[in-house]
Amino acid sequence: MAKASSNEMDMLHGPLLSKIIIFAIPVALSGVLQQLFNAVDSVFAGQFLGPEALAAIGGNVLVITLFLNLFMGLSVGANAVIARYIGEGHRESIQDAVHTVVVLSLVCGIAMIFVGILTAEPLLVLIATPADVLDLAVLYMDVYFVGMLFILFYNFGSAILRSKGDTKRPLYALIVSGLSNIVLNYVFVAIVPWGVAGLALATTISNGIAAIMILHWLLHESEEFRLFPKQLRVNGACLKAVLAIGVPAGLQGVLFSLSNVCVQSGINSFGSAAVAGSAAAVNAECITYFVITAFVQAAVTFVAQNYAAGEVARCKKVVGICMACALICGFTMDAAFVLCGEWFLAIFTSDPAAVEYGWIRLYVICALQWLVCTYEITAGALRGLGSSLMPAVVTLIGTCVLRFAWVFFVFPLNHDLTWLLTVYPVSWIVTGISMIIGYLVVSRRKFALVSKEA
Repeated sequence: MAKASSNEMDMLHGPLLSKIIIFAIPVALSGVLQQLFNAVDSVFAGQFLGPEALAAIGGNVLVITLFLNLFMGLSVGANAVIARYIGEGHRESIQDAVHTVVVLSLVCGIAMIFVGILTAEPLLVLIATPADVLDLAVLYMDVYFVGMLFILFYNFGSAILRSKGDTKRPLYALIVSGLSNIVLNYVFVAIVPWGVAGLALATTISNGIAAIMILHWLLHESEEFRLFPKQLRVNGACLKAVLAIGVPAGLQGVLFSLSNVCVQSGINSFGSAAVAGSAAAVNAECITYFVITAFVQAAVTFVAQNYAAGEVARCKKVVGICMACALICGFTMDAAFVLCGEWFLAIFTSDPAAVEYGWIRLYVICALQWLVCTYEITAGALRGLGSSLMPAVVTLIGTCVLRFAWVFFVFPLNHDLTWLLTVYPVSWIVTGISMIIGYLVVSRRKFALVSKEA
C-alpha cells in the first residue's frame, strides 16, 4: 500500500469523536460560507436595491437549489466510492475514480448552464413568482447559471479531497472566494450600478476563484489523488459505482427541493413582502442545516471507509457520535436564531412587512429544525454502507408527497402563513421516524454480511 499523504486522515484507527469533529468543522464552515454567498447577495439587495430585489433573489434560491441538488448527490456518490476504495485498501482504483469524477463534473457543469438558462423563466412563472419581481429574478438566475460549471467543479473536487479526510483546503478556497464575493458585490452594486445582475456576476466570479484553487490542489496533489489532465477519461466501473450511490441521493435532493418549491409557491401567494421576509429567514435555516450536514458528510465518509474495512463496531459508533453532535449543534443554533430573530432579520431588510413575515418563518421552522438530524444522519450512514435507494424512497414519501398534499389540500383550508409552514416540522417527524426504522433494518443486514465474511 502506498504511503498516505499528509492531508489524509486515518479514519480506521484511533479515537472517533475528535476525528469526526476535526473533519466536520471545516465542512460546516464551508457550508456556511457557501450560504453566505446568497446571504451577502440578499443583504446588498435588501439594503441597496430594495425589497423587490431581495424578493427576486430570495424567490429563486429554491429553484437554483433544485438544479444543484441532483449533482450534489453525485458528489456524495464520489465521496463514498473513493472512501470505500481507501477502506478496502484498493488505492490503485483511486486514480480512475478521481479522473472519472472530474470528467463527470465538467459534463454536468456545462449541461447545467444551458438547462438553467432555458428553464429559469418557466420555472419562476410556474411557482407564481410575483409579477413585480419576475424580470429581476430571471435576470439574476441567467447570470448565476453561467457560473454553474465553477460550482459543480468545486463541489466534486472537494468531494475528492474530503473522501480522504482533507476538509481544510476546500474551506480555505471558500474563505478566499467569500471575501472576494463581498468586495465584488460592493463594486458591482454600490460603485458600478448593475443591480441584481451585478450581484449574480460577483457570485459567479467568486465561485470561479474557489474552483481554480481546487483545480490547483488536485493538479499538485500527492499520491493517488493527483489529477493528470492528459489522463482525463471515464472508467466504467467507477462511474457505475458513483452513479449507484449518487443518482438516488441526487434524486432525493431534487424531490426534496421540489417539495420546497411547492411550499414556496404558497409563500408567493402572500406577495413580495412575504417572499422577501421568507428569503431573509431562510438564511438562518440554511446556516443551521449546513452545520448539521457537516456531520452527515462525516457519517458518509467514516462509515464508508470503516464498513469497507469490515469495522462494524466503529461504523455503529460513527453513527451515534454524528447523530449526537448534529443534534446538539442544530438545537443550539436554532435556539440562538429564535432568540436573536429580530436582529438577524434586520441585517437583510428594514421593511416592516417583510420583517413580520420573516419572523413567522423563523419561529415556526427554527423551533424544531434540529429534527432533520434524525433522517439526515441515518441517510448519510446508509449511503456510506452503499445503500442509497432506500433513503430516497423514504424522503419521497415522508417529505415530498406529504408537502405536496399539504400545499394542495390542507393549506387551502386555512390561507395562513403559519399554517402553511407547519408542514415542515410535520414532515421532519414523519421522515425521521421512517428513516431510523429503515436504517436499523438495512444496517442489521449489512453488518451481518460482514460478520459472515469475517
